[in-house]
Amino acid sequence: MNGRTEAAPVLAVEGLIAQTDSPQAPVRLVDGVSFSVRAGRTLGLVGESGSGKSVTCLSVLGLPPAGVRVASGRILLRGSDLRDKTPAELQALRGREIGMILQDPMSSLNPLLTIGRQLTEMFRYRANVKSHAECEARAVDLLRRVRIPAPGSRLRSYPHQFSGGMRQRVAIAMNLACNPGLLIADEPTTALDITVRLQILDLLRELQAERGTAIVLVTHDLHLVRRYCDDVAVMYAGRIVEQGPVEAVFAQPRHPYTIGLLGAVPRLRQPQRRLTVIPGQPPLPGSIAQGCLFAPRCPRADADCTAHYPATVETLPGRGVACWHPEPAFASAAASNAASIPLEQFPLATAS
Repeated sequence: MNGRTEAAPVLAVEGLIAQTDSPQAPVRLVDGVSFSVRAGRTLGLVGESGSGKSVTCLSVLGLPPAGVRVASGRILLRGSDLRDKTPAELQALRGREIGMILQDPMSSLNPLLTIGRQLTEMFRYRANVKSHAECEARAVDLLRRVRIPAPGSRLRSYPHQFSGGMRQRVAIAMNLACNPGLLIADEPTTALDITVRLQILDLLRELQAERGTAIVLVTHDLHLVRRYCDDVAVMYAGRIVEQGPVEAVFAQPRHPYTIGLLGAVPRLRQPQRRLTVIPGQPPLPGSIAQGCLFAPRCPRADADCTAHYPATVETLPGRGVACWHPEPAFASAAASNAASIPLEQFPLATAS
């Protein structure tokens, strides 16, 4: 031990439960989710559609979807529980302390206002900059930093005059205007082609290195997780089933669902390899009353799996898995078709 203590996380979510707002029979959409992300690091939140990733992120912001409420748990932003904040206090934190980049940048941009008007409003109302000239100067500097050509003249442009990639750059600029410590990116590049996708994520990584921002990246693309994230949390049916450092989880997955996800990803250096198929469909929320929610699709399921949900066990420092029968640590590839995946066989997505 060197006596040094690790910095506290920027965001720590502990036992988060979000459920439908029905007094008779509430259905849990997010059930006991816990994770954290530290300054300068990126957490990848992955899983099938409907696994609860977006509901989790919106709950962190204090903006759960209509008909959904946060029932319990703690959401600690630099040690302060956001659930104790009033709506006005949460509103003040959004933009200043927490930013969110959405999948469709047009969800963040007003089509009736110029880019300059929308950017200068961020400085005026979030950073209390009173001078219009200074607001414009800061807006131009932000556009330049996100690599918008001719930023001074583009302040007078409207969102429809930008390409999809440029609109996403503007959305990033808006979120970085007040230098928030936490940035949530909910599938920010899904609608973009691969070249622009990598450019946007490279830009986010550069800005993160400059500012030390903590980032939560929600994505379906495991190649992008492998390339841009430090840690990964795998969600299934509203729960995190496995999490840990990206390289450790990808090289040695422990949960059968993680093994299936990684086995279903094409690898260019193994074109003859058959992809793993996860049978069945994810369960509807509330349709399984007890036991592991992955049990109906799991080849290892037994009576324990259908009777009780497994607790999350920390198998190694920083690694956790919720499974009654996890893949043994350091298992060889011969022991499982996908349990050990060398990282060099999991190539990064490229534009070529």
